Amino acid sequence: MKPPYSIHGDHLRLSIRLTPNAGRDQVDGVEVNANDEAHLKAKVTAVPEKGKANKALIALLSKAIGIPKSSISVISGDTARQKVLRIDGDPKDVAEKIEALLAR
Repeated sequence: MKPPYSIHGDHLRLSIRLTPNAGRDQVDGVEVNANDEAHLKAKVTAVPEKGKANKALIALLSKAIGIPKSSISVISGDTARQKVLRIDGDPKDVAEKIEALLAR
């Protein structure tokens, strides 16, 4: 299966399918859509208004993979469920942390 991320020089791009207003904050693994594109499924309890769900998603990923919140930003899909995040830092190190998260 194709990973939900791609490496771009000094950063990594992570595809996410976010479910806001969920029962709890959690990462739900990887899903492949009809176009054979992989994305990480995540749920947050925050409501999707005024960026609250995006902030909760960044906090969830920051904690789950052990990187600072300031290293994560939404580069597309600000108001959509399907998002692309930019994660700054050593992309190979970040990819290893994401793979470890998915292996749990």
